[in-house]
Amino acid sequence: MAGCLLFLFKPVWFPVAITSAAVAYDRQFTWTLWICGGIFVAVQLLLAWTIMWKCRRATSRPANRWMELGWIAATGIVFISMSLLGSRGWAKTSSGPAGKEVIEIDAHQFAWTFRYPGPDGLFGRTAIRFISDSGGNSAGIDPGDPAGKDDITTATLRIPAHRDVLLLLHSRDVIHDFFVRELRTKQDIVPGMEIPLDLHVEQTGAYEIACAELCGLGHSQMRSVMIVMPPDDYDRWKRQH
Repeated sequence: MAGCLLFLFKPVWFPVAITSAAVAYDRQFTWTLWICGGIFVAVQLLLAWTIMWKCRRATSRPANRWMELGWIAATGIVFISMSLLGSRGWAKTSSGPAGKEVIEIDAHQFAWTFRYPGPDGLFGRTAIRFISDSGGNSAGIDPGDPAGKDDITTATLRIPAHRDVLLLLHSRDVIHDFFVRELRTKQDIVPGMEIPLDLHVEQTGAYEIACAELCGLGHSQMRSVMIVMPPDDYDRWKRQH
């Protein structure tokens, strides 16, 4: 009973959801919680009734195969239905960069680097041989590529609110995981792959970015901040950099 009251009144719950997708995930989680909780209570009551009442009047009867098949079918229908309802949120894929704010994310032991295209709207070429954390080129931008001269690199992720944003995730070394609680999103970042992640954040504010994959001895220090800014403030910040 105490556990049911905790879920009903939610004295401790998830942090605020800042995207429509996060709201959908919370709704699906709540539905799953209540459905599974109701089934659990019903099964426990049936078990108690069977032990306390039916077993006292037990007689030798053949197994009811149709009842067993009915329970299996009902269980399958319930769980398949919940899976189909939940899959709509996970099935969304990136539709490409057209009309989106594109930002590259480079994850490496044990820090994050965020890169924005400059006024020309183009990213410069990158290569591992150009990477120099101490020299201020943690993204490995080719100094001979004119398109990279105006690229912006920062240690803090800034994105505009109420706009479509496409994050392009890269890992320099091992598997990392981009995790922001308020997005309800955890995306693995695999070396050698470019992984797209679509965002459309509705609420301004500062939100912690954590690596949710054990990536080495400094894993606990691999944190940054995602600052969601009003669109005008975001445009002004880009112009100033």
